[in-house]
Amino acid sequence: MSRTVSGNPEGFKLSPHCPKVSPGGDRSASVRDMSELLTTERHDQVMVVHLDDGKANALSFAMIGGIMAALAEAENDDEIGAVVLHGREGKFSAGFDLSVMMADNLSATINLVADGGELVRTIYGCSVPVVAACTGHALAAGALILLGSDVRIGAADVPAKIGLNEVAIKMVLPDWALTIAHVRLSNRHKQRAIMNARVTGPADAVDVGFLDEVVPAGELLDRAITAAAHLASTLDPRAYRGSVQAFRGETLTTMDAHIATARASVR
Repeated sequence: MSRTVSGNPEGFKLSPHCPKVSPGGDRSASVRDMSELLTTERHDQVMVVHLDDGKANALSFAMIGGIMAALAEAENDDEIGAVVLHGREGKFSAGFDLSVMMADNLSATINLVADGGELVRTIYGCSVPVVAACTGHALAAGALILLGSDVRIGAADVPAKIGLNEVAIKMVLPDWALTIAHVRLSNRHKQRAIMNARVTGPADAVDVGFLDEVVPAGELLDRAITAAAHLASTLDPRAYRGSVQAFRGETLTTMDAHIATARASVR
C-alpha cells in the first residue's frame, strides 16, 4: 500500500544523522508537502521510496529531508529488511537544487551540500541494505547516492548520463564526496571519473563503479525489489549492522568529520 512521507512520520525516531534544520539559508522548502516529492510503499520486507519531483529529482532541502525520514522509518521498523530508492522515468537525480547552488547565499549552499553529505553517509551507514533503482540520469550528487547504496541497478536502454561532472561545472567535490568515491569507484577509473569529470551511459557505469548491473527499463523496479527482498531474507539483521560498523565505520567517521567541518565554516 502506498503512502506519503511527510516531515517526521509519527511512530519512529529520526536517525541521529537525519538533518532537521540547518543554520543559514531559506529552509521553508523543508516543510513542503512531501507528497510532491516522494512516496513510499511496502512489498513485504521491502520499503520502496519513489522519488519524483516532476522534473530532474533535484536534491533540495525538502527532497533530502524526505529521503532521510523514509530511511529513518525503515531503520526503526523491525518488519523492514531493505530499502529501494527508485527515481522517476529517465531521471534518478540530476544533483543538488540549482536554485540554491546558483544563488548568492554561501551559507545556504554549504548547508545544502552538507545535508547531501548526511544523506549519502546515512545511506552508506544504514542499518538495512539500500538498493538504488537508477531510472536515468544520475549526475553529481545523484551519482553520489549510487555510491552510497549497497546494490545499484540501472536501466540499460535509457540514454542516461551517470557520473561526477563537478569539475566540468566549475566545482570541486567536497571532502565527504571524495571519501565515498575513493571507496566505491573502480581504481582503474577513479582519475577519469573524478578529475576528468567523465560521464558515461549505464552499461559503462557498471565498469566504472556507479552501477552493479543493468536491465531493461521495464524490468528495473521489479529487479530492484527482487534484489532487496533477497537481501532482506538472507542477511541476518544484527550481523549486517555489525558488519556496517566493522567494514564501513572508518569511512563513515571520516565523512562525519568532513560534514561537521563544512557546517562549522558557516556558523
